[in-house]
Amino acid sequence: MSPTTPLDQRKPAIVILDFGSQYSELIARRIRETEVYSLVISYNTSVEFLQELAPKGIILSGGPSSVYSNAAPLCDPAIWNLDIPVLGVCYGMQLMVHQLGGRVESAKQQSEYGKAPLIIDDPTELLTNVESGSTMWMSHGDSVLELPKGFVKLAHTTNTSKAAIASHERKFYGVQFHPEVVHSTYGMAMIRNFVYHICGCEPEWTTTSFIDESIEQVRNQVKDKSVLLALSGGVDSSTLAFLLNKAIGDQLTCMFIDQGFMRKGEPEFLMEFFKRKFHINVQYINARKRFISKLKGIIDPEEKRKIIGTEFIRVFEEESLRLGPFDYLAQGTLYPDVIESAGTNIDPKTGERVAVKIKSHHNVGGLPKDLQFKLVEPLRTLFKDEVRKLGRSLGLPEEIVRRHPFPGPGLAIRILGEVTDEKLNCLRDADLIVREEIRKSGLYDEVWQAFAVLLPVRSVGVMGDQRTYAWPIVVRCVSSEDGMTADWSRLPGEILEVISNRIVNEVKGVNRVVLDITSKPPGTIEWE
Repeated sequence: MSPTTPLDQRKPAIVILDFGSQYSELIARRIRETEVYSLVISYNTSVEFLQELAPKGIILSGGPSSVYSNAAPLCDPAIWNLDIPVLGVCYGMQLMVHQLGGRVESAKQQSEYGKAPLIIDDPTELLTNVESGSTMWMSHGDSVLELPKGFVKLAHTTNTSKAAIASHERKFYGVQFHPEVVHSTYGMAMIRNFVYHICGCEPEWTTTSFIDESIEQVRNQVKDKSVLLALSGGVDSSTLAFLLNKAIGDQLTCMFIDQGFMRKGEPEFLMEFFKRKFHINVQYINARKRFISKLKGIIDPEEKRKIIGTEFIRVFEEESLRLGPFDYLAQGTLYPDVIESAGTNIDPKTGERVAVKIKSHHNVGGLPKDLQFKLVEPLRTLFKDEVRKLGRSLGLPEEIVRRHPFPGPGLAIRILGEVTDEKLNCLRDADLIVREEIRKSGLYDEVWQAFAVLLPVRSVGVMGDQRTYAWPIVVRCVSSEDGMTADWSRLPGEILEVISNRIVNEVKGVNRVVLDITSKPPGTIEWE
């Protein structure tokens, strides 16, 4: 995200300067849970641009660097003269100390990682209503040895003498732990203290306010022109379709390209749902044969993704010319896509921002340069959980709102090796059983994603009195908040037993079911 091109006209109440922490995005999400609007921007954003944004508070994120190294990423020192409250988190606290005249050194004997009880020395302002002895999540190899002039110690842990600090007069605060993670039991209390009591923010970031502002912005941008939306049926594009339909009505045309890699019965369900039930203009494009022919003999997963992405663009171009002309293209780009595409990770050795490799078939940056559309992206300031709330407020039914994420290339990347019609039919049936049984168990909403994967190997089995030689199905169920990290879901054994029995008995071509118990990292959620 360029510091000179804000996402939209809405100004953030709290700005997070990102120094490469894995938790920067999480800080923004936690602040938004308090109904206060926040944005993540680069650590080297100029003080002039910050003054344009006019935030009520600034948070300096953590990061992998050491403030005393030659390559340490530094914020504009003029920030300290803005008369705006600042909260430094981990590296951000060390940077505050370093730039204001204190001392930070390597804490080889006092490094601290994981859970630690926080002992409070000054229970005012930032630590109001935070229980002494409560758990905080530590992750640091450096420590503050000397405080800058005017700072006091707020709290300590067994290994960190200055775990929280403050300059009450200047409203500068620092914590050596991560209040934004779930392991920090009173972390949200601290965030609320900073956002509400120290910065004086009001809870104005609501779905109602977002809908009203977005409708006005879309109408001002589009005016009387036509808009085309590629509808996938997922939460993001469905919510966007409802929002745009509310904003511009008949000026919206949705295009649903059936590439043949959807889950069982989904194309029929989506057409019935959007076109006939909610009277949203959806054009159905059957491109199944075209897509699968392009994948004949293709085994490499990245090549598969690229072929599907390229073919999707080609079909989209052709059909938009046939159905158009259209002036605008609507995309369901979300804020994590924007952050990821900006590449704000910091190399601790050089202090430079590192571009993050985005997986193929991604919204941001995936369009050809010669595609003659202006973009409409009203969701690009939202996180996934905010999109779900927005969908509910717009009247989107729960069966859409609560849908698990589904990859753009569809089932083609849940089949390892070559994709064929036979494998697709097999996987569709197995995948349906997995989802049906998890819904029956009442655990669907507790699982981030639940699906089946087909492996390109065959193993020996016995059915009745005959030996079989068939494919195995992998059951993959993970729990996560945002998909950035994930853990495998501990489903009850009796549910897994029913899933396994049904798959081997009902799905032709399968004689074995295995369970994936790998977290992310080191694995990924998808297999390809």
